[in-house]
Amino acid sequence: MTPNPHQPSWRKPAGMFAILGIIALWAVIIASFSGMIGNWPRVVQVIFYVVAGIIWIFPVRPLLVWMETGRWRA
Repeated sequence: MTPNPHQPSWRKPAGMFAILGIIALWAVIIASFSGMIGNWPRVVQVIFYVVAGIIWIFPVRPLLVWMETGRWRA
């Protein structure tokens, strides 16, 4: 008997927890620099936080591909 193609695999919940872990870890890393960053000019702080808010996406992309296909590359 073949598995139901509409039934999600274990990769989906595992990937969701991994993504949440990556986001939490990234937030802790960035927050650990808040004392130093707080002394910067406001414009530089905004730029830093915008860039830091985008960078975490890059390690998540292969994880999303893996969740869908079971492979690490598309």
